[in-house]
Amino acid sequence: MNIRKLFNDEKAVSPVIGVILMVAITVILAAVIGAFVLNLGQGLQQTAPQASFSFDYNGSTNVTITHQSGDSIDAARLTTSGLENGSVAWDGHNDLSGTVSAGTSAEFNNTADWAGETVRVVWVSPDGSNSATLSQSTAPTIN
Repeated sequence: MNIRKLFNDEKAVSPVIGVILMVAITVILAAVIGAFVLNLGQGLQQTAPQASFSFDYNGSTNVTITHQSGDSIDAARLTTSGLENGSVAWDGHNDLSGTVSAGTSAEFNNTADWAGETVRVVWVSPDGSNSATLSQSTAPTIN
């Protein structure tokens, strides 16, 4: 083997390695840009709480909603929808404030007969970008 020829040889693997590195950099850049564009990971801190509520209908226009079990929830994050006048916030309703936890109840009144209407307890994230229905019930028909 000729040592001089080995050191003077212009042929090498560097073009192949260069192409592989350029492809790898392109793939990594595409993944990073895609994550920013699609907002991946944006809502990780805003997962809805897990809670169970019971609905006790008193006559044709009143319902008492009670937090039965699950996560404690900030009252400012809860609303009740399905009422004739739209959604009603839990915070400040029936002197509720702070945290809604197991055993906490709130009574909601409707000015009209709501037989068959779906009443929902809805959670809204602190920044208002996400919401979730935690529990729902259909008001009974009372004759």
